[in-house]
Amino acid sequence: MNKQQIMELDRQHYMPVFARYPIVLHHGEGPYVYDDEGKKYLDFLAGIAVNVLGHAHPKLVEAIAQQAGKIIHCSNLYYTEEQALLVKALVDISGLDKVFLANSGAEANEGAIKLARKYGKTKHQDKLEIITAEHGFHGRTLATLTATAQPKYQKGYEPLPAGFKYVDYNDFEALNAAITPNTCAIMLEPIQGEGGINIPDAGYLEKVRQLCDQNDILLIFDEIQTGMGRTGKMFAYQHFGIKPDIATMAKGLGGGVPIGAFLASAKVADTFAAGDHGSTFGGNPLACAAANAVLNVMQDEHLPANAAAMGTYMLEKLGLLQKKYPALISQVRGMGLMIGISLTQPGRDIVEKCLENGVIINCTAGNVLRLVPPLNISKDHVDEVVKVIDEVLAIL
Repeated sequence: MNKQQIMELDRQHYMPVFARYPIVLHHGEGPYVYDDEGKKYLDFLAGIAVNVLGHAHPKLVEAIAQQAGKIIHCSNLYYTEEQALLVKALVDISGLDKVFLANSGAEANEGAIKLARKYGKTKHQDKLEIITAEHGFHGRTLATLTATAQPKYQKGYEPLPAGFKYVDYNDFEALNAAITPNTCAIMLEPIQGEGGINIPDAGYLEKVRQLCDQNDILLIFDEIQTGMGRTGKMFAYQHFGIKPDIATMAKGLGGGVPIGAFLASAKVADTFAAGDHGSTFGGNPLACAAANAVLNVMQDEHLPANAAAMGTYMLEKLGLLQKKYPALISQVRGMGLMIGISLTQPGRDIVEKCLENGVIINCTAGNVLRLVPPLNISKDHVDEVVKVIDEVLAIL
């Protein structure tokens, strides 16, 4: 089929929930993807922070192919080596004790919410409230979009599940005031992704950890986007010298193969008993083999360190663009390879112009250009992206 036939077939039969761009992607290699007409794009969106190894990394491809030839799926009623190795590796890199494997970030967050409430109810029956932050994003299931304190995602799905309260991100006093005896958890992204790459103020997350300890409240960090080396460490919370009671992850974990996880300390995880939670596909051997390969490559190729170095370099380059276009760029912010360019105008047109010029980025929060490329990029790739953004801004 040609491009127009593919797009028309999709329009006829796929539910209209995506505002797609008019290109058909065909294959990828490293940080580049190619459309069905052979045009090359430098992918600095990486499936929205998913393709941490880029595209078609040989070790990931080999692991998936080998596992597909052995066993793709079996019930979680049985053990597999791939799953056992993965949960051990996740415990080692996180400092937490127990893992549950799911299929996505939303499922991981849903499981974290269930676990927090189950634990809270061991204290008293009404200890079930969860406080989240405005402009956060936690998923599209009913519970996780309720935890997502953004009305645009919630409209039309009422009544929403009870038991969630919202406060402004970075407003510690508001968070403190929102706590009641019924609060079981505080759930935050260490860096807000979909909300516009919002960075915590100095000391904020550390004070939240202390607040939870003082009030017997669980701290949940949603590391769906920030985890897997994205910020320069395996988890963003490791920059702040603290540890949550529950952490969630997905996106980069499988390098493109769907997999999610939530991790918890032993005292919290042991609240679950057989039958309290489950998943048909979560932690299947194929996804676990992919995740193990990703973790091995990240260690062998020192990708968190590369993310830190390339992030610093890109922030410097983008800072020069801000000085060049002060009427267009209000702020450049980020950590590692999770970077936002805050604009003084909507950003979709800029994204489209970059796409026309062979660079894939996206716009979130209406006016923030988001750059979340593969973690194995080089300075040459950064220079290529900055050059295109510069050229696009110059003609606005």
